Amino acid sequence: MSTLLPDYPLEGADDARPQRVVTTYARADRTFREVSRGAGSFVLLIMVLVGAFLTIRAVKAISSVGVISFVTTQQWSPETNHFGIAAVLTGSVLIASVALLVAVPIAFGASLFMSEVATGRVQKAMTSLVDLMAAVPSVVYGLWGLAFLQVHVVPFARWLSTYFGWFPLFHVDGVDAKNPLPNDALYTSSTFIAGLVVALMITPIMTSMMNEAFSRAPQGEREGAYALGATRWGMIRKVVIPFGKGGIIGGIMLGLGRALGETIAIYLIISPIFAINLHLLQNGSNSVAALIALRYGEANPFSMSALMAAGLALFILTMIINFTASTIIARSRSGAESEG
Repeated sequence: MSTLLPDYPLEGADDARPQRVVTTYARADRTFREVSRGAGSFVLLIMVLVGAFLTIRAVKAISSVGVISFVTTQQWSPETNHFGIAAVLTGSVLIASVALLVAVPIAFGASLFMSEVATGRVQKAMTSLVDLMAAVPSVVYGLWGLAFLQVHVVPFARWLSTYFGWFPLFHVDGVDAKNPLPNDALYTSSTFIAGLVVALMITPIMTSMMNEAFSRAPQGEREGAYALGATRWGMIRKVVIPFGKGGIIGGIMLGLGRALGETIAIYLIISPIFAINLHLLQNGSNSVAALIALRYGEANPFSMSALMAAGLALFILTMIINFTASTIIARSRSGAESEG
């Protein structure tokens, strides 16, 4: 028995060349790709134009005080050339942080209940209710928070300050624990109350996005987990939550962006101050968006440039958060795997 070997070309005689593989798309696919590419490019163009507009309008104010002074100064007095965003930017971050601490657990639990527990009419009713809450104007939330929520939150804020005032975030200046008639005005218009109102505003958006991600977990993997003896919670923990990781992060970042940029609700709730106030329960707070709404009507050209500079800082912060979220989502499980 003999073995036949293939004929190999002599060294240097092989004239084989790699061939380019050309993919041909149908007309409908080509149209869809071009429309999608155009829409994405248009959105990026709008973002670039907004950033360029804010930068051009903010140059005058920033150049007059310097970038370092603009970032570190707490007061806001463009008329005397003494202004900065340290206080308002800190207030924006604190309000958004309180909102996330309250909204994330609620949105996470509600979305899991809607996608994994509720069925039939209950599921449809909750989905419709969440969508309706997302459509409520922010001014309605602000008025509700001012007229109703604040009155009922002040006793809880006073309790937190009384028993946990040793923690700096819960400390309130001027509180006398022995006074039988506590001054409730010390607890109103605070970062805590503004954060609660914003939390109610961002919860529906986050819930809807997380619910959509959880509901798309592959049915085959769900059934496989049950076949291996997993309980419902075990299946949720091992299949649904890992699959929806991108939706969880995306929902949180979307809520954070909304919280940082919220204007009217915060404007109605807070008592604006231009000093860094790290005491969440204490009267007085501020935010970049509320500052712009407060000072826009009375601004002269230079003050308007200063407000544009504050808006530019908020725009940059939001872009950093969004790009960070996109990077995290891209590295997490996308949910694109098939069940096969």
